[in-house]
Amino acid sequence: PAALPPAPLGFTDVNLNCRNTYEVSRRRSAPEHLPHGGTAPAAPAPPQEPAERARRAGIAGAGSSFAEFFTRNFFTKRTKELKPAVQSAPGWKLFGKVPPRENLPKDSKIIQQEYEARTGRMYKPPPPSARRKNMEFEPLSTTALILEDRPANLPAKSVEEALRHRQEYDEMVAEAKKREIKEAHKRKKIMRARFKQEENIASAMVIWVNEILPNWEGMRATRRVRELWWQGLPPSVRGKVWSLAVGNELNITPELYEIFLSRAKERWKSFSETSSENDIEDAGASVADREASLELIKLDISRTFPSLYIFQKGGPYHDLLHSVLGAYTCYRPDVGYVQGMSFIAAVLILNLEEADAFIAFANLLNKPCQLAFFRVDHSMMLKYFAAFEVFFEENLPKLFLHFKSYSLTPDIYLIDWIFTLYSKSLPLDLACRVWDVFCRDGEEFLFRTGLGILRLYEDILLQMDFIHIAQFLTKLPEDITSEKLFSCIAAIQMQNSNKKWAQVFASLMKDNKEGDKNHSPALKS
Repeated sequence: PAALPPAPLGFTDVNLNCRNTYEVSRRRSAPEHLPHGGTAPAAPAPPQEPAERARRAGIAGAGSSFAEFFTRNFFTKRTKELKPAVQSAPGWKLFGKVPPRENLPKDSKIIQQEYEARTGRMYKPPPPSARRKNMEFEPLSTTALILEDRPANLPAKSVEEALRHRQEYDEMVAEAKKREIKEAHKRKKIMRARFKQEENIASAMVIWVNEILPNWEGMRATRRVRELWWQGLPPSVRGKVWSLAVGNELNITPELYEIFLSRAKERWKSFSETSSENDIEDAGASVADREASLELIKLDISRTFPSLYIFQKGGPYHDLLHSVLGAYTCYRPDVGYVQGMSFIAAVLILNLEEADAFIAFANLLNKPCQLAFFRVDHSMMLKYFAAFEVFFEENLPKLFLHFKSYSLTPDIYLIDWIFTLYSKSLPLDLACRVWDVFCRDGEEFLFRTGLGILRLYEDILLQMDFIHIAQFLTKLPEDITSEKLFSCIAAIQMQNSNKKWAQVFASLMKDNKEGDKNHSPALKS
């Protein structure tokens, strides 16, 4: 067969060696490789298959632009002679590890030298006198580039343009200085507030430890203690004060906790051996055997404060929370485990020892309000909602009418707040402060806190419809602060026609017909 003409310079030959490997090589003619005669002898072309000849003829007929397109877009141009390919190198792999690159990243000076050798241009740095001197503020960005001269291949700046750029640069520097000063003042203000708060906590802790706790029964109801209580309990005494405030009417002992914990472990073991997951879920919903809801605890623990990662499987408090909830489920099979309990138990575990947390948890859930909600006593829950609406209308009449216009009932947002005692809806530190006053004032403060939240966001809620109100109150903003919330709570007056919360609720309890008139849609379902 006739020999084909040599391929044009720059043409890329792609050889497919296997299904997932190809090697790229470039043919080049170098003058130093020519023989002394000055011309290169024509090498006989190897025999080619008809398909291969047709392929090469088609590429050659398309012109060199097609080859240059692939060369320009897929392979970098090299100025130096390529090294001979190593046969053992596996090449570029589509499905496999890429061998380490032999070419190390070049230094900027080497790149500059190569550029100068290739173009013949020499880079001349500007004289020191042309550089900016004695700059008081040097922004860490490209802002200062506006003062630089243009490259040599572009027209130079005019005097007016240089002055304008100088003025713009000075303005940008001045704005940057203002922002920096403002941010510095803001940081100092935050630090001062933090130091002041730490000092207040330290001084309050001394008062609680040395004066109040040793004389608890005589001082808990005094005005001084109540005012100190309102400001929030120091974290070091919070668990102790909560235990004393909640009390132990059930007379639970640490030994009793161990007994019910052992029973829970036995039930868990029997479930894992005899029951499938679907059977367990069905049994958990059964009223006849609420102890079977033990297995539902595992599903809920992973959802408890997920951002903290301490109650999830493998976390330091996962087993502890599992034990407290399991022991309570065996202790009160008439109540069993209900969604929301895990948040209450988790907050107690963070502030108390294991047995003390269980004692406080059992006594807290034995309070009338919590017992009504966790046993899903519809009639009692409706009376609590009705009492809440009485004070809602008294304190926030405009928002109350707005909610009424959309038939938005309190159960839509209050159930989640009451079930978790705001520990799921509010930031944890703010929820703990709500718990502080809740332990002081009882169930009344839970509904007062709800009115405080509505007052805080009243202007926003008045602009929303039913769907957006429900979504907003279900997931409150995360930037809510204790100062703003407690100032709104303090503005709520829990008094209606000279009747306080307990009197209003007692009058509703006497009226049996009131609960049948306003059934909430959520409770029906």
